[in-house]
Amino acid sequence: MRPTDHPPIAPRRVGVLLINLGTPDAPTVPAVRRYLAEFLSDRRVVEIPPLIWQIILRGFILNTRPQKSAEAYQLVWTPDGSPLAALTKRQADGLAGAFGPDVIVDWAMRYGNPSIEDRLRALKDQGCERILFAPLYPQYCGATTATANDKAFAALARLRWQPAIRTLPPYYDDPLYIAALKQSLLDGLAQLDFEPEAIVTSFHGMPLRTLELGDPYHCHCQKTARLLSEALGRPVRVSFQSRFGRAKWLEPATDEVLEALPEQGVRRVAVIAPGFSVDCIETLEELAIRGREGFEEAGGTHFAYLPCLNDSPVGMDFLRALLARELEGWVSAA
Repeated sequence: MRPTDHPPIAPRRVGVLLINLGTPDAPTVPAVRRYLAEFLSDRRVVEIPPLIWQIILRGFILNTRPQKSAEAYQLVWTPDGSPLAALTKRQADGLAGAFGPDVIVDWAMRYGNPSIEDRLRALKDQGCERILFAPLYPQYCGATTATANDKAFAALARLRWQPAIRTLPPYYDDPLYIAALKQSLLDGLAQLDFEPEAIVTSFHGMPLRTLELGDPYHCHCQKTARLLSEALGRPVRVSFQSRFGRAKWLEPATDEVLEALPEQGVRRVAVIAPGFSVDCIETLEELAIRGREGFEEAGGTHFAYLPCLNDSPVGMDFLRALLARELEGWVSAA
């Protein structure tokens, strides 16, 4: 029998922590500067020697880039805040109760708020003795999946009583993911008032050096696009967006691909972003707004950006199935 003066014990539970990249707290220059300072100080993101990089970052980038980035965020900010945060929260909310009453689903950002450490401790305080870390990056990259896991394990290092941990593997070639992408794309195409002559799959760019150092990200992106093309029975074009700095990046660049299409006789295009689990500034501002502008200025007549899986019925069905598989054994044991 438990002693009468024993402190309360929370029921034994399982936690799922959805993790996405991050976002400033507001579309303002100070908030963006704080966010970029954290993001661009990550050694996984920028692999320049820290002493040299911090001089560049503090002396130049953080004095110039926040203004431009804040203006971009203002174009896509919602009443619920950043699209990335709002949609990730809706995914977590939509999964509440999906795996039984003793499984708690929460969400966190690698950079910014809510932090991974804060939500990890919250899950632990609710009795979660087993936690699935779920970085929502379909393709593995050191600058995304690895740094999210790094942050989570660094937070674990500060806990005396650690929960048992699993991490969600990349799912770039998972049949569940390819099927969800296909259905989402077909649903989006069915709602258009034109037939695209080309489908462009735009993935977030990475410096070419990451490929040369052995990061599998480029190969994962290519395989996602190939499997999607095979599932659709039609070709798709692969491109990479969001170049930054003077280093050589993965090619071809999305903006250059879109601007070249009209000259190749392609004036109707649909663009998707299968490297993102939810829509964010990179998809809503860079693709849907600036991508459209570049394509139309080059002579394109019809442009459509088709949303990510987000919290759509197809997207949520996929997430439930994917996470349920990773929780096998734990949920029954709990």
